[in-house]
Amino acid sequence: MKTWVRQALPHLLLLLGAVWMLTPFIWMLCTAFKAPSEIFESSLWPWPRTWYGFTHFEEVLKTAPMARFMFNGLVVCAGILIVQLLVAIPAAYALAKHRFWGRDTLLLGILAALTIPIQVTALPLYLGLSALGWLNTYLAQMLPFFLSMFAIFLLRQHFKTFPEEILQAARLDGMTEWEIVWRIVTPSATPAIAAFSIFSLVAHWNDLYWPMIVISSTELAPPPLGMLLFATAESGANYGALMAGATLITAPMVLAFLLARRRFIQGITMTGFR
Repeated sequence: MKTWVRQALPHLLLLLGAVWMLTPFIWMLCTAFKAPSEIFESSLWPWPRTWYGFTHFEEVLKTAPMARFMFNGLVVCAGILIVQLLVAIPAAYALAKHRFWGRDTLLLGILAALTIPIQVTALPLYLGLSALGWLNTYLAQMLPFFLSMFAIFLLRQHFKTFPEEILQAARLDGMTEWEIVWRIVTPSATPAIAAFSIFSLVAHWNDLYWPMIVISSTELAPPPLGMLLFATAESGANYGALMAGATLITAPMVLAFLLARRRFIQGITMTGFR
């Protein structure tokens, strides 16, 4: 009996945690299909009693430029991710496979930088972007995140496991270090790159804090900021339309995770995050 309880308890805790985390999303989805008269009722039952159809979705698509918000989010997230990988992959390879003066100190600095939140550097970054005249641009949304310490550390953990014999054979064949990085090492790191890509895309797709600081134009607003502007300017207290918009914003990231979940799990387990 004790063995059965010991085996079942972790699964029960995971199930309760999953329900706790999924409840806001279930509530959001159900509210998007509720009639306005049901949304403000005192009942905590989430499922709509009467099917309201896709009326809220039609309303939000008519009143808010959702396609523009999605496009802005795609440009910002893709731009950040591409530069992050272009910087992180060579840096992680150097930290993992080369010995040079100050390597351990540099790694310690990277680990320390992981503890610094964006709020600490927000003011100097804002002042710098303002002085350069870069506010209200895509670059202003992307620039603070081009250097990802998390990406460097995650990929370094993966590159540490890459066989040294393959690297020595490549050098004997006349390949340069740059060719080794991009033609041999990087293809082997697909799971780790996929894992970091999911982290990066979700984080910056859902980011509201930094766009609120540097963006005031609806034309450049990413999805969360766009929905905030839509909520204050158009929808007012129409929570059904707001939940429909939130559902549309959430759907791409859920789909991306489902498509990449196998690589994501491989990347996490192969980089020492256990």
